Order: sequence, then structure tokens, then C-alpha cells
Amino acid sequence: MKVTIDVELTPVEARRLMGLPDLEPMQQRLIAELEKRMASNMSYIDPEQIVKAIMPVGAQGLEQFQNLLWGMAQTAMGGGKKPAAKKDAGKKES
Repeated sequence: MKVTIDVELTPVEARRLMGLPDLEPMQQRLIAELEKRMASNMSYIDPEQIVKAIMPVGAQGLEQFQNLLWGMAQTAMGGGKKPAAKKDAGKKES
């Protein structure tokens, strides 16, 4: 013999019926903590803060940053050397 029973329960009622704990208060605290941490870390995304971190000593920091980018470009292109500035760049050949 086969017996089928249909029971309509909400998720909260099903958890109570099965004796499972209600985790909603804990979830709400975790979400609130996550929101607080994300809001406090938004300053790291601020472009002004990123520039300040990259260039702590002004022009010297900018030069170091340019060297970093140049090194990354060289690596991406498979090596090579920085092109030397030509002394006769403004002169035309005869």
C-alpha cells in the first residue's frame, strides 16, 4: 500500500517542524558587519588614495612608476631595451 501526504509549509515552519535552528538573526548580523567593512574599505578604491600610495615622494615616485610600467611592457613584449633618444632626431638627412 502506498500513502501520500502533501503538507504545505513555509520555510520557517519547515525548519521549526524539523527542529532546525533559526539562523536569520545571525545572518542579519553578518550582513551588517559585511556592509560596515565594505564601506570602510571604499577609500582604497578612491583614485586619489591610489595615486598618493603610488607617488609618495612626488616626481621621484612618478619616475619609479613609469619605470615599473616600462618594465612590464618590456616583459610583455619579450624583453628588449629601452629605446635611446636620438641626438639627430630633428635633422633631416641629405
